[in-house]
Amino acid sequence: MLSSIDIHSSVAVYVQIENHVQFAISSGKLKPGDQLPSVRELSERLEVNPNTVAKAYRDLEVMGLLYTRRGMGVFVNKGVEAKCREDVRKRVIGRLHEVASEAKAAGLTTSEIKDIIDTSLKTDASPYGPVPAQLAGRSEEHT
Repeated sequence: MLSSIDIHSSVAVYVQIENHVQFAISSGKLKPGDQLPSVRELSERLEVNPNTVAKAYRDLEVMGLLYTRRGMGVFVNKGVEAKCREDVRKRVIGRLHEVASEAKAAGLTTSEIKDIIDTSLKTDASPYGPVPAQLAGRSEEHT
């Protein structure tokens, strides 16, 4: 978790950090009371400006997912797992619906869409990284 971001993504870096934390809480990889890396440590690991990490942490704190203990660090709040999981689930469903509708409108068949999704699920790719090689060539396959 929080090992990489994609500076070339259309998603802002601070939003990628926020999303990674939300996904980790939602999936149980981060549990209540777990400590997150310090702003300095995470900014060095991701090679981003410390202000970017600080903004993501502040936003997550405003959302109620994290809390800061002065001099101690940033921690996952208690009792946020179910709410975080539901929020992430709703957001993912909305995005999947939008993409599936776009694919249908663009003329892709249901079979093609399912094949792309199945292949995507088999990869271990980051949500914001480049399209995996297994999928990259597919755009030419059906033309």
